[in-house]
Amino acid sequence: MPVLESDFMTDVRREAAAARMRARPPVAPPKPGNDLLRRTGTKDLCRIARQLSALLHAGMPLVPAMSALVEQLECPTNSRSTLSLRSGGPLVQAIRRVRDDVNEGLTMAEALSRHPGVFSPLFVSMVSAGESSGALEEVLARIADILEKRVQLVGKVKAAITYPTVMATVAAAVVVFLISYVVPGITRLFIEMNRALPWPTRFLISVSEFSRTYVMVLLALPCAAVIGIVAMRRSHEGKDWTDRAILRLPLFGPLLFRLELARLTRTLGSLMKSGLPVMAAMEITQRVIQNSRIAEAMKAIRDSVHKGDNIAGAMKTTGMFPPVVYHLIATGQMSGNIEDGLIDIAEMYDAEVEASVRTLTSLLEPVILLVMGGIVTFIVLAILLPIFEINQAL
Repeated sequence: MPVLESDFMTDVRREAAAARMRARPPVAPPKPGNDLLRRTGTKDLCRIARQLSALLHAGMPLVPAMSALVEQLECPTNSRSTLSLRSGGPLVQAIRRVRDDVNEGLTMAEALSRHPGVFSPLFVSMVSAGESSGALEEVLARIADILEKRVQLVGKVKAAITYPTVMATVAAAVVVFLISYVVPGITRLFIEMNRALPWPTRFLISVSEFSRTYVMVLLALPCAAVIGIVAMRRSHEGKDWTDRAILRLPLFGPLLFRLELARLTRTLGSLMKSGLPVMAAMEITQRVIQNSRIAEAMKAIRDSVHKGDNIAGAMKTTGMFPPVVYHLIATGQMSGNIEDGLIDIAEMYDAEVEASVRTLTSLLEPVILLVMGGIVTFIVLAILLPIFEINQAL
């Protein structure tokens, strides 16, 4: 009887807490104009999950641990931290509300789900699985590992893309400056001499006149292209087309494909290892994937598994995944340890992405330097050739 009474009182408290939550006004979503300023960074979520896991592992109950976390975030030493980690930031406000909701009787997952703009479905689902299995601190540490890996890989890919992009932009700016403002002053002397000029010089003069006439158009074209791509990706058809085009890019396409595969397998394996059912884990994984083509393939896999097919067979049917992926998954299914097999696949692709980033960076830098050197050499030759002919004539 005492056990039944305790369960009854627990249910009463949960119903009372739910009634108070229904009476409480809903959390206002971020305003569209401030979305970039209010967006919670992955690094911040990783830090929060890691610190809360450490507090729970030390033996603190959940509510005192969250109070200690809020106190840590409100510490003056965080005054130079990111916007979301400051005392008035969206993440700190959300954690304070989550602590209050948990203190009133809700589960942590239920409290987190009231802040969809801060905590992703992956975060909420894994916390829910951790609470159900009684291993919340382990699940939070696993969440921190997932987010940490994601930050590291995305950072390396961005560095690989940003460095050559900056170099190419600077090189293009230097060439445009030379052709638009330096070359005309020199070539004007050759034109005034009314002499037959070699073809490199004539070509350089034509390019210089064109760039001076349409300099604003040349500067506006890249900006218009970026704005057009951003506007196109806001529609479903445009995003699907650009995602397919991204995967077809030379060098960068395979790299981004491996990055998405690592994210897919790590997310799915971590969710299943946390205790989520296969269908729920696959649905959340589909929402985490950023490339729409891979997300569509994941949806097809989920539908096939729902009809009774196994994951490896469904992956093979899509024709999008490399054979090593579905063969490793099939081996994991036969051994009954598919979760570790998925995480092993993610580790394999993480290593491939890191190696590809190093190779890509080492290749692009000399290529850009060679192209830049070739253009400058052509400009110098186009200027010197008429001078050599004039000297020979004299």
